[in-house]
Amino acid sequence: MISKESVKYSLNNLKKSKARSILTILSIFVGIMTIFIFVSFGWGLYDYIDEFTSSSSADKLMIMPKGGMGVPGLDTTFPLLDGDVQVIKNTPGVYEATGVYMSVGEVVQDDAKKYVFVASYDPDLPMIMELSDIEVIEGRALRASDSGKVTLGYNYLVKNRIFSKVYSLNSKINVQGQDLRIVGFYESVGNPQDDSNIYIANDYMSELYPEKNLSYGMIIARADKENIDETVERVEKKLRDSRGLDAGKEDFTVDSYASLLDSYMIVLDIIIGFILLIAFISIVVSAVNTANTMITSVLERFKEIGVLKSIGARNSEIFKIFLFESGFLGFVAGVIGVLAGLGATTLAAGILDNLGYGFLSPHYSWTLFAGLILFATLTGAISGMIPAWRASKINAVDALRYE
Repeated sequence: MISKESVKYSLNNLKKSKARSILTILSIFVGIMTIFIFVSFGWGLYDYIDEFTSSSSADKLMIMPKGGMGVPGLDTTFPLLDGDVQVIKNTPGVYEATGVYMSVGEVVQDDAKKYVFVASYDPDLPMIMELSDIEVIEGRALRASDSGKVTLGYNYLVKNRIFSKVYSLNSKINVQGQDLRIVGFYESVGNPQDDSNIYIANDYMSELYPEKNLSYGMIIARADKENIDETVERVEKKLRDSRGLDAGKEDFTVDSYASLLDSYMIVLDIIIGFILLIAFISIVVSAVNTANTMITSVLERFKEIGVLKSIGARNSEIFKIFLFESGFLGFVAGVIGVLAGLGATTLAAGILDNLGYGFLSPHYSWTLFAGLILFATLTGAISGMIPAWRASKINAVDALRYE
């Protein structure tokens, strides 16, 4: 352990070389702050995705036409129809299935015009809502008999998020030239697209889009959760046979919701990993800068080290003094970096939430705070080990003669 006198001596030395100490702290704290920002937001994204792996979505299959992976329902090259829903329902391992129509709707408020997604589903099988696990926060959900009625995403309750005026229950919204009565609003999903959706009942879709050849943008099925992979294979085979397709030439995709989330997680892992790699490179550069600072400090205090040794300071004490100085610089940089990262992420989260991207929220944990401070301290200490060792090996006589 380093003595109190040595700690005082080290702190006084750091105080004397204020400018150099501040620059060293700055180089480390930038890297720590960068890591804090990306780890906290990345962790927040993992939390957001984990919410969808709940029991309400773990048993779902999603069947979509090829070409419709971007926005389901807009590409009708390979349509999914009622016959396909029936085939899926009759597949062993599938408990129930329902189709979801998707289209772009023109919404008008006074002189303002917006284009949003209109989704229709069977209110008796609201599995599309179970995917996002969202609930009605005002009014009620749709009923199968609801003709000319809609439920809206959360953003219609927020001023200037979509329109300058907000909507209220039982008021009307103009969609595709028709005035539809609002019966409910859904809670926020956390992204602008989903929170600006308009929902109607399947039976009303043909009235709202009378000139459109409707086909399902996706079919959602509830399956045996314990044997979900086998059920996926059975659904693929049944649909191939019914559509007269060979294996490998499917014009549709069948995925479990869990496997889709796994794919997103893999992509997220790669992105976060790449960003952290850049941040760690910054930390390495900071460590080199710290080592350079400590080497310069050793050279500047060559004679001083000789004096310390001549009055009885041992090699281990000299080593501890310089190691403490580099570690202390890392510790201060870590604390400042974490606090700066906390401030930056809090500000960014507020801005993103106001813009409708509430799902991009940081995750804070004591392990993140403590881990980064410890990491910064160790980075400083390790980068100062060689200069500290060199200082401890200086010959007292040579040091006293040094000019």
